[in-house]
Amino acid sequence: MAADAKSTCYDGSCSQSFQFYLRHSGEHEAIFQCLHKILPGEFKRIGLDKSSLDVLGVGSGGGEVDAHILTLLQSTCPSVPITADIVEGSADLTDSFKALVAKTPNLQKIPFAWHLMTSENYEKQVKAKGDIKKFDFIQMVQMIYYVDNLAGTIAFHRSLLKSNGRLMIIVEAANSGWDILWKTYKKVLAVDVITEYRSSGEVIDCLKSQGLRYEEHAVPNAFDITECFDPSSETGKRLLNFMTAKGTFYESFTPEIRAGILDLLRNKCSTEKDGRVLFNSDLSCILVHA
Repeated sequence: MAADAKSTCYDGSCSQSFQFYLRHSGEHEAIFQCLHKILPGEFKRIGLDKSSLDVLGVGSGGGEVDAHILTLLQSTCPSVPITADIVEGSADLTDSFKALVAKTPNLQKIPFAWHLMTSENYEKQVKAKGDIKKFDFIQMVQMIYYVDNLAGTIAFHRSLLKSNGRLMIIVEAANSGWDILWKTYKKVLAVDVITEYRSSGEVIDCLKSQGLRYEEHAVPNAFDITECFDPSSETGKRLLNFMTAKGTFYESFTPEIRAGILDLLRNKCSTEKDGRVLFNSDLSCILVHA
């Protein structure tokens, strides 16, 4: 199924901007450190006495985090066959994931089913078919911002878990720089693909309202945004474009809003160390019980 218009936010130039951000921010490395601490124990428990393990990635992007998770699962449960279903709305990022699989020998042992669509469309398709595949582990990494119905999305994907499975949600942390930036300037930022910004605070509130059991793990991270305050810096411009989800930061806002965003980034969203401005990019890894 072709992705709908909303789901193409990470195709073309936006996909390039996202990859630039990942290289600069160290976000994936921070996530990997967290996963190495918590997932082996989870996988040992989930994989106990299993004849197969089924994994669902939702909003998997270029597959870097999913590949890491699947590799950890293989090393923890080496004798158990694994399947992977991948839901991703961006054709560009799906192609990147397929290319990653093609050059990673251990991933080639896993049968992949590719679903080129948004999570909402996947939910509609599953419900229409009625033949519901259940999963031992479902990961939703940095994608919860793009769904229309947070509570419905969490409830649906949790319903796909096997009896002792886990749903893992990785999202920007409450009170992080992202949380402060996007909530302070929501009227000018949350107007395009992201219409309602959510941090771990909103996700936790949603889980509590549904009476769900969960554990939350901190994923500390920070990255250098010093060049954002130099209007002539190409790196600074590209970071600002990504952080505000605009094609061109300097052309998308009034001078007053630009100045306000830059002031907020420096004084409320970051710390200074050795003359560098370090943006608080903390994340939260939430494991939801079946």
